[in-house]
Formats: sequence, C-alpha cells, structure tokens
Amino acid sequence: MYDRLRGNVTIFGFLVCAGLIVLGIFIRYGLTHLNDSHRIVTVRGLCEREVSANKVTWPIVSKEVGNYLPSIFMNVENTNAMILKFLKENGIEDSEISVNPPAVVDLQADRYSYNQNPYRYNVTNVVVVTSSKVEKINELIKKQAELLKQGIAIVAGDYQYQTIYEYTDLNSIKPEMIAEATLNARAAADKFAEDSGSKVGKIQTASQGQFSIEDRDQYTPYIKKIRVVSSINYYLDD
Repeated sequence: MYDRLRGNVTIFGFLVCAGLIVLGIFIRYGLTHLNDSHRIVTVRGLCEREVSANKVTWPIVSKEVGNYLPSIFMNVENTNAMILKFLKENGIEDSEISVNPPAVVDLQADRYSYNQNPYRYNVTNVVVVTSSKVEKINELIKKQAELLKQGIAIVAGDYQYQTIYEYTDLNSIKPEMIAEATLNARAAADKFAEDSGSKVGKIQTASQGQFSIEDRDQYTPYIKKIRVVSSINYYLDD
C-alpha cells in the first residue's frame, strides 16, 4: 500500500511539474505578444498647399498739411472725390469702399517738440477698399500713378496702413489636406516598418496639428502657403 501511495505521489508531482512547465510556456508566450502589442512607431504627415488670396484690404492714404482747418478739410473732400472717381471708373463698387474720418495732428500742441514746422496741422486721410477682386485691386495698385498726376500725394510704405491679403475659404480644403497628411504619415510608417522587418498595424493615437496660413514670400503676399502636420502612432506587427 505504501508503494502504491508513493507511486501516486510521484505521478502527482510529475503532473504538477508538467503543468508548471506548460503554464510557463503560456506566460512567456503571452508576455511576448503583450510586448509586441506595445511596439509602436510615431510618424508625422505634412501637407502644404499654395492658394491665391480671395480677400484684400487696400488702404489709400493721403496727407494734407496747413494752418487753417476749413481749407484743409476742403482739400480732403476734393481728394476723396477724385479717389472715389478713380475707383468707380475701374469697377470698384460703393459697397467695397469706406472713407475713414480724417486724423488730425496739431504739430504745435506738443510742448516737448522743438521742431520748427511751418505748418500747424497734419491731416491723414484714408480711403479703404475691401474686396474679393484681388487681381483687379492689384492692377489698381499699380495704376496709382494716375492719382499722382491729379496732384494727390499717395503715401506708401506706412506700416500702419499695409495692404492685407487673406484667404478665407480654409474649410473647403481642410478635409483634403487632412487626408493627404494622413496618407503621407502612413507612407512614412510603411517605410519604417519595411526597414525594420515589421508591418504597420492599427492606429494607436492620432493628433491633427493646427493649420497655418502665411505669405509665400514677401514679394507675393497675395499667394498664401497653407500648412498642416498630422502626428500618428501606429502599432507594429511582425
């Protein structure tokens, strides 16, 4: 009976050992695949587009100086009339034009100024054109010499009154740009996986960067460069 009992214990011990071995194999297998499931690659996909501005704000700036305000404002009204005539003759509508109130500077009111200016008043006059006719406005900017011929001194290069070009239809191209950025990110992930002997799996996380709109360069501010970068984490499979 003792021999029989010892045999049962031996068999039981063998089974326990075998079970532990099998369990170890499964644990190792599971840990290996768990580790594989956390292998990821982070890639970025870039998409850039160049588009033409579809809105322009063009300030036409002129100045008047003098010592007698009524005569200065009469000159301002005559100047505005000639500017408006120039604009309307070239296809600009009333709804695209706004006339700002003249800005008056009393040159003698600054008690800390030691400049002996022969005139007391300096008046800045601004007529603003806001339009979607970007190409037409660019043509008119080049034709400003016609106003100079009429005796209107147009002020150029004033940092306070810059011509501004905008692109306002971003929502219409966002989906295509996001899709292209995602495809470029996937291509980068595929290349990385190919080089490392792996395959690209599902997306772990993805984030879309902000869209940026900038001038293509300082010489063509009416051409905009739009840019977006998507950052995506992919799982890697063997």
